[in-house]
Amino acid sequence: MWTERDHACWDRLMDWEQQLVSYEGNDLEYQAANVLERLIQEIPEEVRDRTFAWVDQTLFNVHSLLQGSQQKEARERILASARIIREDIEHIQDLRKLTIDQLRYISRQQMTRNRFYSAVQGAITGTGAALPVAADFLGMTAVNLRAVQLTALSYGYDVEIPFEMTASLNVFHAAMLPDRLKAEGWAQVISDIEDGKEPFYFYEGKERMANETWLEEQIRQSMKIAAVMALRNKKVFNISLLSVAIGAGVNYRLTKKVTEFAESYYQYRYLNEKKERTGK
Repeated sequence: MWTERDHACWDRLMDWEQQLVSYEGNDLEYQAANVLERLIQEIPEEVRDRTFAWVDQTLFNVHSLLQGSQQKEARERILASARIIREDIEHIQDLRKLTIDQLRYISRQQMTRNRFYSAVQGAITGTGAALPVAADFLGMTAVNLRAVQLTALSYGYDVEIPFEMTASLNVFHAAMLPDRLKAEGWAQVISDIEDGKEPFYFYEGKERMANETWLEEQIRQSMKIAAVMALRNKKVFNISLLSVAIGAGVNYRLTKKVTEFAESYYQYRYLNEKKERTGK
């Protein structure tokens, strides 16, 4: 049954969607984007295609690696939380028997944990040590992909199903787009599910994720690395406090954006399916 709380959450999602659509970037943002686009166009097309293909493959590989023991533990943790609310929860898909507020509660538990992990990872990078700095891209990719996966699980969408695996990757991609392009990314992931039919076992939407616009967030992350390296020698008690704070803060902010986008997507999925079942 479609409840007042469902309606309130749906209205909040529509307001959030409108904010994406009405976003207007400033002149500096567009100038930076134009400079980046010109620089990328200077790279031979063959090299660009190979690079984007490598990034796509890396994302799929990281996603697959995350499907190991840690995700099984997280899956059991999510199911255990759900069973406190409702005893007949057996599988991840059963979580959709819960109300939207109950699902939000479970999701927020995972979001808080993921943001903390992201800040810690950024703080470690902020020390300026060679290995954490070199591994920063893979580290942030893993943290944020895992955040999207756990958000999906928290709303009853099993990322071990091929469609859900690829859909979560596309949600991750859209969440990492510049703010001025997020409305376009949102429209894409929503159209992909609205064009499909249950059960979603195979994904037939857009599979290429890495492109010129997606690189903008990676450039911002590179600026974080540059700031960390520039400030790592300014130490207090042998700790680079300023660079550690920059690393933690930038990572926390990015994961907050990713988890908010992912939660909006899976709330939309849940409520849209409920509307169709109840005829609202």
